[in-house]
Amino acid sequence: MAAPITHIPAKDDLAYTFGGRLPVAHLQSGDVLTTYTEDCFGGAVSTVDDLPSRVCQMPYLNPVSGPFFIEDAEPGDTLAVHFVSIVPARPVGVSSTFPHFGALTSTSQTPTLQPPLEERVWLYDIDTCAGTVTYRARNADYRVVLPLDPMHGTVGVAPAGFEVRSTIVPDSHGGNLDTPELRAGATLYLGVNVHGAMLCLGDGHARQGQGEVSGVAVEVAMNTTIAVEVIKGVVTPWPRIESDDALMSVGCARPLEDAFRISQHDLVTWTASLTGLDMLDAYQLVAQAGTAPVGNVCDPNYTMLARLDKQYLGAAVAYTAVHERLRQIPPPPRAWNGRR
Repeated sequence: MAAPITHIPAKDDLAYTFGGRLPVAHLQSGDVLTTYTEDCFGGAVSTVDDLPSRVCQMPYLNPVSGPFFIEDAEPGDTLAVHFVSIVPARPVGVSSTFPHFGALTSTSQTPTLQPPLEERVWLYDIDTCAGTVTYRARNADYRVVLPLDPMHGTVGVAPAGFEVRSTIVPDSHGGNLDTPELRAGATLYLGVNVHGAMLCLGDGHARQGQGEVSGVAVEVAMNTTIAVEVIKGVVTPWPRIESDDALMSVGCARPLEDAFRISQHDLVTWTASLTGLDMLDAYQLVAQAGTAPVGNVCDPNYTMLARLDKQYLGAAVAYTAVHERLRQIPPPPRAWNGRR
């Protein structure tokens, strides 16, 4: 294993698109990288009076660190990104409601005549030692201690065809997937579309409910360690995730049922290729043993996952056991690694 590399981006180094930018650093397959990522508000929201509409400027939302140029990554390859550790960089996370953003309000793509929601900010105390995130109601004496479950909402590579995509949008290149499954210990597989892949990541969440229904998780800057490996000559059509226990396929689209179909189709075809089952036998297995975690129902594209426990796949191994190899990389001292 190569010596760990550290990249702490300056504010001007942060990106707001996938594609269209020069790399900030070069990595080789097998490298381990520790980097800092800013929260989706760029650190501008720190009190309940810091309404995002006042302190943030469009389109400078959802910054990501990178892009990182991965040597030897070419179109037609797959990039494995393993999350060794994800640690909140601040003791306070923020969340909010927006007048025209989220699953339960009028939006530009789902217009209604109802009044917009109030814009409101919540602060969450984060205790990495105790592994907790504390919710406090704004208009009631009500407090709930929740488990800390750090994740990255936005991870991706440059899209194909010289396309440039906002970091707010999820699609086949990755992007703003907003699934809690992107936690420490997971490996994300992304199809490479351009020379060097151009990996970016950001949008740290101390925790997020499935669906990200309000449009905003518990947002916080992160200190994150990842390991990357290039899998040559293997095409990955949509993002895939592997944990110790399961394989997951990701689909991004609107309407939500199309995101569902994309994820289910990819998991069925992936299962068939791994097990040697014919398509209908694989379809039947996924139909009866699979689950469908929701990523987000608020971004420009929605995100759905199709998940199948590894126990149902026999001796099948995905991507030549990349996940098992990368899982052996020890986290940095005092890192949150999801292995409590």
